[in-house]
Amino acid sequence: MNAEQFKELVKQVKIAKKLPDAIYFHKDAFDDVPNELAKFIKIVAQALKIEEKDYELVKLFKADFRLSLLSYPDFYTDSYPALNQSVTVDLAKLSHRITQYRDSDNPPILHRKETMVPHTSDYYQLFCDITAEGEQAGLYENTRMIGFKNSWYRLIESRGYQLIEGRLFPLAQSEKLTHNETTIDRHKTALVRHELSAPMKTLAKHGYLNGDYSIFDYGCGRGDDLRELEAHGIDALGWDLNYRPDADKVSSDIVNLGFVINVIEDRDERIETLLGAWELTQQILVVSVMLGNETYVSQFQPYKDGVITSRNTFQKYFTQAEIKAFIETTLDENAVAIAPGIFYVFKNKQQEQSYLQNRNKRSYSWQHLTSPEPVTEQQARILFTQHQQLFENFWVTCLTYGRCPANDEFSQSDKIKEVIGSNKKALQLVLKWFEEDELRTAETMRKEDLLLYFALAMFEKRKPYTQQPEDLKRDIKAFFDTYKIAQHQATELLFQIADSALIESLCLEAEKILPAGKIDFENGQPHALTLHKDFITLLPLVLRVYIGAALQMYGELDDIQLIKIHIHSGKVTLLGYEGFYDSPLPQLKERVKIKMAKQDVDFFDYVIEEKRPILLNKIDYIDDTFDDYKKQKAFNKRLNKEASYLRKDKIISYKHLNEELSKNKLTLKQYRFYGI
Repeated sequence: MNAEQFKELVKQVKIAKKLPDAIYFHKDAFDDVPNELAKFIKIVAQALKIEEKDYELVKLFKADFRLSLLSYPDFYTDSYPALNQSVTVDLAKLSHRITQYRDSDNPPILHRKETMVPHTSDYYQLFCDITAEGEQAGLYENTRMIGFKNSWYRLIESRGYQLIEGRLFPLAQSEKLTHNETTIDRHKTALVRHELSAPMKTLAKHGYLNGDYSIFDYGCGRGDDLRELEAHGIDALGWDLNYRPDADKVSSDIVNLGFVINVIEDRDERIETLLGAWELTQQILVVSVMLGNETYVSQFQPYKDGVITSRNTFQKYFTQAEIKAFIETTLDENAVAIAPGIFYVFKNKQQEQSYLQNRNKRSYSWQHLTSPEPVTEQQARILFTQHQQLFENFWVTCLTYGRCPANDEFSQSDKIKEVIGSNKKALQLVLKWFEEDELRTAETMRKEDLLLYFALAMFEKRKPYTQQPEDLKRDIKAFFDTYKIAQHQATELLFQIADSALIESLCLEAEKILPAGKIDFENGQPHALTLHKDFITLLPLVLRVYIGAALQMYGELDDIQLIKIHIHSGKVTLLGYEGFYDSPLPQLKERVKIKMAKQDVDFFDYVIEEKRPILLNKIDYIDDTFDDYKKQKAFNKRLNKEASYLRKDKIISYKHLNEELSKNKLTLKQYRFYGI
């Protein structure tokens, strides 16, 4: 049976609980399933050595060549039976996954059982009555809250009922009052925005708002993001429980779950919300939450696993590690950190690989400095002269890939074929004019970038990809011969970041070769290397892996300028300054300490502006590629003269500096000193 036959047969199943993406039926309804499909399911179960007594329900996916065998041992005896085990079989990939719920305190549970059994079943009418009771009690008004045992029982209680032997009975009035919970004003959490939200800005930065992708904003609030996206002609829709409850939840390329799960006070509902957003996602799910440390959270009134704010709204403040773990355990998918509190989850795995590769990919900058060498092949010389722009474009593409591009990797391959026959022949020709060393340099850079990509995947224990993009397959063949060799080299590289002696020697070497950067010493020993983020790509590959491993937990460096590599502790500190590019004394606004061994991130915000530490030695971290380099150099020369007593490693504020300068009858405005 192939995928198309499977889809057609699934459509023919009459007795089943039907959801948008799948159908469910009890094995007692096999006689009402197309015979060919029933036989196929039993053959699959037999192949996996799953006996018929080990599952009760069959789940068939509508769009995918997949099925699940679900164990509900109490299906007939429990009104809302719990899932014991799920075996999901991907028939396209010939793989399967077993998930156990036996020991779970909060397993998924089942509703509307009458839809899954034949009308002739002895239990059919009983199941109909149980469902009718629930509908009458209003338990099915919000289906997001009923999928797990704990949230289902709390919902029953909140509606004024209790379960006795599987049937609903009203609670006594006194019990209802006792169980009343705090009322939370969720609608107050929606903010009025005058620019795109932070997660939407990340989508814009990475080119996902170019009009090629449909967007669904799950929890869109007042719709400010939607209004801006629509103004740009982007296919964008949204739903919100308080402001757009009647809107449809629509499957889209990209689903944005922006600052939603952190305002839900019920953990089970958070899980269902995340799963619901994932079901709608076709390519990328964007999840963002509020982050907060213990000091910040302690100022609010505790409630459940979060706090109640002064506006009577609930907030669950996550740590970076906590939200990553929550996403990954709920979805059983990799969550890619984009920024603090913002993660992408890719449903399209080839797109995920492309994103992760490009994240650390360098480009070789080529400048044509030579003229054609005399050659004996007059025809080749004429050929190059006639099509010089074509061959220069081809050469730039070769440097981009570090190898000869395939036909679909160079947009003018058809023209190349007409002129000289093939891309390989074109490469032989252009190497007569351009430096082969340039191609070798580009090849080395590309190979290192790929090793970095593979090593970081191992560090994060990312699940292996079953399929790879064609360009990656070509890279592996060109630079490593086989994927196994690439993995072996990446493993050796990853192990090296734990060698503190090697890290120390590489940091000392890096300080000599970097345009700018500084080694800090403690007790006469090298302690840390600090550098500007612009120079990361110039570091030795092991140090790039060291930093890259740390950034797996944090995301991208949009608001960070300096990176400190702690040589012996397996830590990296990120420093974000206010005014780094247009002030001689930038103020420290954000400090982030990433502990790789613990896979944890600590955030330190310097909210009170007058107490922010200033960077006295900015000149140590920039070179002449920075616009203010000359002004900064002159400023530091004067600062050393007027305030030579100031220790560059001492923490001082603007206020403190101005007090010291005023003693010498000086004041400071931008890069200039003035007498007072």
